[in-house]
Amino acid sequence: MTTLLLIEQVLNGLQSGIMLFLMAAGLTLIFGVMGLINLAHGSLYMIGAFAAAAVAAATGSFLLALFASLVAAAAAGVVIELAVIRRLYDRDHLDQVLATFALILILSEGTRWLFGSFPLYLDVPSVLAGPVTLPGGIAYPAYRLVIILVGLAVAAGLFLLIGRTRIGIQIRAGEADREMIAALGVNISALYTLVFALGAALAGLAGALVGAIQSVQVGMGEPVLILAFVVIVIGGIGSIKGALVGALLVGLTDTLGGVLLPLALGGIMDASSATSIGSAIASMLIYVLMAVVLIFRPTGLYGTA
Repeated sequence: MTTLLLIEQVLNGLQSGIMLFLMAAGLTLIFGVMGLINLAHGSLYMIGAFAAAAVAAATGSFLLALFASLVAAAAAGVVIELAVIRRLYDRDHLDQVLATFALILILSEGTRWLFGSFPLYLDVPSVLAGPVTLPGGIAYPAYRLVIILVGLAVAAGLFLLIGRTRIGIQIRAGEADREMIAALGVNISALYTLVFALGAALAGLAGALVGAIQSVQVGMGEPVLILAFVVIVIGGIGSIKGALVGALLVGLTDTLGGVLLPLALGGIMDASSATSIGSAIASMLIYVLMAVVLIFRPTGLYGTA
């Protein structure tokens, strides 16, 4: 493998990690602040992708499509929180899992009823359709590079929101002691709805950005949801910094493992066997990574006991 190809794969891993961060950031906020296991988070990712594809097809504008994904996912999040999730805060985690699993089925069938069973396609905007030349002569797709930059900008915005604003203080206080901040006059119900809508909007944005690379179809959120849970376990529940670091670790491990392992095994076996065995082992690497982190840091890299 050449150095240029290795750098390109590292960038692909960063792009994959950034997408996971957008999913995991909302999930870890909802889990950390509300103590809620929300299996329907992947469905909000799907709703954002479908909203973006539909608006892009109607208007031809990618920016409007991104805006629609944020609005649609946040609105769906508010409705879901008010209608269903609010009744689950005082229930045990098994009830939360069952109720949000039911939401997955309802939202998937509702989306299929609205848009049909066939995939939709969201085109990359023409200005970002080609490659850009990075230092060292590396040609890399402009759209994937923009995804990395957008994800880093969102991460910076979240750090500022949580660490430097009044609402961020309330969110962190709600994570530590919800009864206390309610006694201090904070509207805890409105705060929870806001956090849920913020997490939903981030998931919707991730779905819209990925929709231009992959097809937009019913059920697209479930595989990403599993990886997002791996990310927040590695990073630590409730930690935005942990979600970012965990997402980048998972993205790089998954991408580089899938490329480097078949090449390494190719030196000791035939190419076909090296590809199949290397791919199988690579698919397990992120779970091995999670196990190693939990052995040394049972609460995750940035989690607290």
